[in-house]
Amino acid sequence: MNRSIAKLFDSQATSDGDGVKIRRITTPRNMQTLDPFLLLDEIASDDAADYIGGFPSHPHRGFETVTYMLEGAFTHKDHMGNEGHLKAGGVQWMTAGKGVIHSEMPEQHEGRLHGFQIWVNLPAKDKMQPARYQGFGPEEIPEISLDGGGLVRVIAGSLLGIEGPVVNVATEPSYFDINLSSNNAIEIPTIEHHNSLIYLYNGSITVEGQQINKGQLAQLTPGNNVAITANETAQFLFLSAEPIKEPIAHYGPFVMNTREEIEQAISDYRAGVLCD
Repeated sequence: MNRSIAKLFDSQATSDGDGVKIRRITTPRNMQTLDPFLLLDEIASDDAADYIGGFPSHPHRGFETVTYMLEGAFTHKDHMGNEGHLKAGGVQWMTAGKGVIHSEMPEQHEGRLHGFQIWVNLPAKDKMQPARYQGFGPEEIPEISLDGGGLVRVIAGSLLGIEGPVVNVATEPSYFDINLSSNNAIEIPTIEHHNSLIYLYNGSITVEGQQINKGQLAQLTPGNNVAITANETAQFLFLSAEPIKEPIAHYGPFVMNTREEIEQAISDYRAGVLCD
């Protein structure tokens, strides 16, 4: 059964961190709709003033952040003394669990910066696990060359027998970065009940006769396959994962199941015990 487009979401220009200009797709309402995906941000600018402030030290609890860079570089530091350098083509999958306090700052003062951050929810049983990281350089992300022109980078999940390096994630995600030449097509097998999304960051594509344009996110209907055709040279993220189907309580950098758990996270942060 081929998937079609259930709903289209337009990204909105906003800012976060210390004035970093981004395009964002999230509201408290569609956090539940896109389960387990909570947020998708795109940073794309040639102007250092749009990103130079970065994301100074801030907390997280109860979910995972996935940062993927196309161009430019960020340095990640956390309260445990960990430091990572996320280069173009690399990815960091951070499981915040019971608590992380970290910063993400650009390593450059000029030039183009382009990347994405996605928040992925955790089931209640995993929200208070110790924080952990999976980080991979560009050379560790497998690539698939497509007949007719195009390239797929497999970050998580499996496609055409190629496995991505990200493993041991509760929601069993697939995360592909796909570049299709004009008029070329790709079919992606999917698990029928998984929630599947496409975010287009360049060009335009068609799914079952409906067009997706740059800056739009498409939520797909259930199915075990999606057929995508590029109307012009197109680049997009394909995301799919098992929905958690639990209540979502969200406040800033905390995502839990109840308001009481959010209040506890705020209290723990103020008392300096968020990560204990």
